[in-house]
Amino acid sequence: MSLYSLLGALEIGLIFSLVALGVLISFRILNFPDLTVDGSFPLGGAVAATLIAAGHDPFLATACAIVAGGIAGFITGWLNVRLKIMDLLASILMMIALYSINLRVMGAPNVPLISESTVFTIIQPAWLPDYVLRPIALLVVVMAAKFGVDGFFSSQYGLALRATGANPRMARAQGIATGRATLAGMALSNALVALAGALFAQTQGGSDISMGIGTIVIGLAAVIIGESILPARRLMLTTLAAVLGAILYRFFIALALNSDFIGLKAQDLNLVTAVLVTIALVLPATRKKLFGRKNGRA
Repeated sequence: MSLYSLLGALEIGLIFSLVALGVLISFRILNFPDLTVDGSFPLGGAVAATLIAAGHDPFLATACAIVAGGIAGFITGWLNVRLKIMDLLASILMMIALYSINLRVMGAPNVPLISESTVFTIIQPAWLPDYVLRPIALLVVVMAAKFGVDGFFSSQYGLALRATGANPRMARAQGIATGRATLAGMALSNALVALAGALFAQTQGGSDISMGIGTIVIGLAAVIIGESILPARRLMLTTLAAVLGAILYRFFIALALNSDFIGLKAQDLNLVTAVLVTIALVLPATRKKLFGRKNGRA
């Protein structure tokens, strides 16, 4: 695999690291099965691309995308907390609604950004190629998001969110407003996903209505792969595992699709994803059995 392909895989992996962090917050910390990400990812891309195409500052457009994703996550939480709709169903309803909302935002199935300025073209020095700059800039963004999440969930309010996901009944007994905690956590989760969508649209040259298909699967795959290679209970290591899982996932995909002897093509992407997730799910149990047998013999 060429250097260009490796950097491209790293670039996409870093973008989906933000998705993995968002999925980690909803699925692991809040214990909220959230499918909204399939809609909030293209929502971030749609808002950013539409504003940039209209002549607005790319950084402002990206910030607006983050806010839009946070609102989408908040509404999903509101459907569950206030209207008492089951969490999974609430996220499905919001995901379906966001498909139409994204079309309304873009006014068309896609918005091209080929000739527009992006956050990457603004900060790009003349001596550095764009395919090198983007992974570096994305690494800075991902690390800032990772340490921001670590710091937030180490604060008093963040600990309240963690308690809400771990044991909501006990959290309420301790005086924690679990409903508000769920709303805040869902907003934060989908804000990160929308940020990923905004950056994805700016690296890929535009936003498309179908760019969010399978986002939840990729996010879950990244979290599961990360937990398999770096099992940990400390939050700092858990978030690091999610980031590494997303990067490794994209490297595995790139390696599989660029290996001529395997014979895989672009249309086999979902098949490769399913195989990788299956291996990641089976690996921990297999590891326990092997170590259990060794310890038993010892």
